[in-house]
Amino acid sequence: MQPIKIPEVFVMTDVWTAVIIIGIMFALFYYIGYRGMKMTTSTDDLYAAGFKIGPIANGLAMASTWASLATFLGVSALILKLQVPFVYLWIQWALSIPLITLLYGTSMRRMRAYTPCTFIKARYGNPATMVIACWMILVMIMYALGQLIGLGQTVEVLFGVKYEIALLISGVVVIGYMVAGGMTGASYNAAFQMVIMMITMVVPIGYVMKLMGSSGWWFPPLAYGDMTESMLKVIPTFFDTKYDFRWYFALIPAFTLGPVALPHLAARVFTSSSLKSARWAVVWFALFLGFLFSATYVVGFAGNYFQATTGVIIKKPDQITLILQLIYSPQWVAAFVVAGALAAGVSTLNGNLMAIAALVGSDILGIVAPKMDPKRKLKVGFICLAAGGIVALLLAFNPPTFLVTSILWAFGLLASTATPGILMGVWWKQANKYALIVSSMICGIIFIVISPYVIKSIVVGKGVTAALGMSGGLVTIPLSFALFIILSLIFNKMGWAPSQEEKSLLDRIHGWNDYRENRYNGTGWPVAVAIVCLAISWWGLQPW
Repeated sequence: MQPIKIPEVFVMTDVWTAVIIIGIMFALFYYIGYRGMKMTTSTDDLYAAGFKIGPIANGLAMASTWASLATFLGVSALILKLQVPFVYLWIQWALSIPLITLLYGTSMRRMRAYTPCTFIKARYGNPATMVIACWMILVMIMYALGQLIGLGQTVEVLFGVKYEIALLISGVVVIGYMVAGGMTGASYNAAFQMVIMMITMVVPIGYVMKLMGSSGWWFPPLAYGDMTESMLKVIPTFFDTKYDFRWYFALIPAFTLGPVALPHLAARVFTSSSLKSARWAVVWFALFLGFLFSATYVVGFAGNYFQATTGVIIKKPDQITLILQLIYSPQWVAAFVVAGALAAGVSTLNGNLMAIAALVGSDILGIVAPKMDPKRKLKVGFICLAAGGIVALLLAFNPPTFLVTSILWAFGLLASTATPGILMGVWWKQANKYALIVSSMICGIIFIVISPYVIKSIVVGKGVTAALGMSGGLVTIPLSFALFIILSLIFNKMGWAPSQEEKSLLDRIHGWNDYRENRYNGTGWPVAVAIVCLAISWWGLQPW
């Protein structure tokens, strides 16, 4: 490791270079948004980019929307705390878009859905749609709040202004071009933002690893491969899988099944120009995201190695990505990294706001005013998009504690309320709308109550396991599946079975031209799933 000079304060001194770089970047965002506005003439364009995004652009947009500001900020802090086990956590999280595409995305693409609630309405009716849409909007607000707060804090550190002013600047700038471009502008902006993220994450950290002594610095997956022995000397436990089996198993319900129901991720599949395009987009997503993530893991490795070898403790671990550049690289490189962080936050916030707009302006409005004129509906959609951004911005000034809990925790909430209804509804004709409403409400409330954020005396699990929703999710997510299946069978026996039209929807979205009652209609496998889920839920209740 080459000798370095450690600054007394980790702040940028060449602010104007950062201003110029970020100014150019946002000017390009606005131009792309302006071009998107010119292409937005219908609600299909506003919410789904006209269903015409190609596979490479959509793969970039998927990865960009998925990555979020956490890629540059929060991930480094979690790697410092969890070390290598965090890699397992993020792999489970990254499975979401491939599973969305495989389990229901392409099926819903056939019905030209804007959000999963488009399917919920056709499959379960209006009351169930209102329930699921409200849960999704809550999670999207939490998600958007996290991005806005992160953007505000980044601008605050960069320019040395008060948080409120930084938040206002970043919020107005982002909401402005989002409203201008709709989903078309958001899609191409997200693709462009992913390119920025990959360059600003991969290249600078490669330079840092070269100075640290890595010979594989030129390619992220190799960047610290030859430094494992050096790391083991300074942190012998870094590569230990130090948690028990239940901890790793809990990652599946908490971080795989939760994001499966995220509407802003599902929308990326829906915007594809064809079913083939949607499938190829996932291949590109995996390639681009893997490239970005490998560099992010390197940042976590480098941050741990830096602290262990220098004795300098990073008091703000979520800023390691920037701090490493301030230590090892010229200021203009650090400015590019800040630009990448802003691009990451902006991209995910775009998806959050578009999802909120679609849930309110299409799904809920479609129930409240189903016969609204298309032109007026388009105007209302733009209003909903702006209103969602303004509400999130106002909340970010003084956010309620409940709404700024870890977004990873919110994944467990979504998996407890929405994922069972979506997955079972796509693959099982006997899935019942009343069962969805009851199981969603019960398990959503239980998940909130047993979290460390409400009634601390009845929390399931402890520490980061509870804070991230892993222990709570291991109880309520399998319980939600089991309860949904059992109640469906009970309500169907009581004479409240799904209608012929609701059941025939399954055959249509799976590509069948005819209807057969026996397709997707068995009871054996759902009962087996329910039994296994009840056993897992009971296992999750045991002391952690």
